[in-house]
Amino acid sequence: MQVKFKIQRYNPEKDNQPRWQEFVIEASENMTVLDCLHKIKWELDGSLSFRRSCAHGICGSDGMRINGKNRLACSTLLKDINTSKPVVIEPLPALPIIKDLVLDMTDFYEKYKAVKPYLINNTPPPSDSERLQSNEDAEKLFESAKCILCACCTTSCPSTWSNENYIGPAALLKAYRFIFDTRDEAADERLDIIDTPDGIWRCHTIFNCIESCPKEINITWHISQLKKKLSSREI
Repeated sequence: MQVKFKIQRYNPEKDNQPRWQEFVIEASENMTVLDCLHKIKWELDGSLSFRRSCAHGICGSDGMRINGKNRLACSTLLKDINTSKPVVIEPLPALPIIKDLVLDMTDFYEKYKAVKPYLINNTPPPSDSERLQSNEDAEKLFESAKCILCACCTTSCPSTWSNENYIGPAALLKAYRFIFDTRDEAADERLDIIDTPDGIWRCHTIFNCIESCPKEINITWHISQLKKKLSSREI
């Protein structure tokens, strides 16, 4: 079948602002949007720029806005979207555009690093084993650990659109992953980091993050657990 794509283009060396360009390709319904972008780049316009790596929904590189929704191009099949009209492809919102669909992720990663996304434990480990935790405690972390840092959640959040200082759901989810890790000793330190007007309290429970997450993580629930923990801790 023939599929028309309407792609937002922007080359800072030539363009004063983003523009639209249309492409028509032969495609099958089982092709992914990433397959189609490859076809456009390799056969029609080699200057088209976008990020991709594993092409299997693991690396998070190819997050973009497809027909108005934040998605991974490699995980979006043509048969699952409306192709009767041009398929509209845009970069994720709220981040600076480097070129075409490639974004400057610096601010996103700085906010991710701000929550100290690594295990902090100053107690010497046992001499005869690893630091262990129960299956029940590990289970509490499994869903939050599925995050692939694609930025689909953070860039779908109206709080991010209206406040560039908001730490965002991806960073808050990573804070949950370590705050609720029984092997970690820096929970209070991380809670202090997110307990700010531009931190967790900027989340207004809009649920856009859940709708856009390609790994189907219930991010809002995890943020609610952080709010409960902050509200109940002793000052």
